[in-house]
Amino acid sequence: MTARADSFGPAAPRGGVLGALSTYLYRRPGLVLLLLLAPPLLWLGVIYLGSLLSLLAQSLFHLDYFTGQVVYEPSLETYAELFSTANLAVILRTVAMAATVTVLCGVIAFPLAYYMARYTTVRTKALFYLAVMLPLWSSYLVRVYAWKLILANEGAAVWLLDGIGLGWLLRGLLEVPVIGGPSLSVSYIGTCTVFVYIWLPYMILPIQAALERVPQPLLDAAADLGARPRETFRHVIFPLSIPGIAAGSIFTFSLTLGDYIIPGLIGSSRPFIGQVVYIQQGTAGNLLLAAAFAVVPIAIMGVYLTLAKRLGAFDAL
Repeated sequence: MTARADSFGPAAPRGGVLGALSTYLYRRPGLVLLLLLAPPLLWLGVIYLGSLLSLLAQSLFHLDYFTGQVVYEPSLETYAELFSTANLAVILRTVAMAATVTVLCGVIAFPLAYYMARYTTVRTKALFYLAVMLPLWSSYLVRVYAWKLILANEGAAVWLLDGIGLGWLLRGLLEVPVIGGPSLSVSYIGTCTVFVYIWLPYMILPIQAALERVPQPLLDAAADLGARPRETFRHVIFPLSIPGIAAGSIFTFSLTLGDYIIPGLIGSSRPFIGQVVYIQQGTAGNLLLAAAFAVVPIAIMGVYLTLAKRLGAFDAL
């Protein structure tokens, strides 16, 4: 006997145990959705968030430096250590680097994204997409090590600047306190350069997507009302691109904030937050302080995401 469809939809499947189970699930779409979402939610809630909360819970305990034992009594003593001169310098150094990288990525990415969105053909745009995303297809570590060789004193960067007569400018920058160093590969200039290179695609694509959404009739209306191209850009295009800029900044800021590989391979010996977390939970064996440091980028990004949401960043993702 075949199942007959009623006037409101297809007939419920029938036939044996599987048919009964299929019919049962057919009539309960909410249960089907729950069964589909249960595995990823369990992974996210138990494996990921559970392990993260377990780590963060360690930050509420403190270490008895006389005995070297963990005191399992909730307190804020470990967090108080974050405000020591050395630890506070690590936090400020990391935030300053993340902010600098984000600004530089935005300055470099916007003209390219604007050209991709407004002036390229379909075929040319595909080539631009390929060029932007091509570096992401290679190994992260390979790219960082390649930049370490490029920025060395005998590397291509120094050779190129000397070749075009700007070697004196590079040597002058390397003599600047704090950001300079013996070579680009052991200076904050080199660290920032590599960060910008690695994270730039994550800024270009959201900005380009936001500029693609700017309706052409709106630009035509601005021109009909007598707005010059500069005024149209300032009052129409740029305000509508802010969600894309904010979305891209989420990636560049957060990824720089937590990265420990690039500062470990390129830059000075002064550590960043990611390096301190890695060292404290490994070599130093102070998991409690590592957990407290891990809370810092979470708190910073919580504030940052709140501000980005107000700028419409989530609408451009």
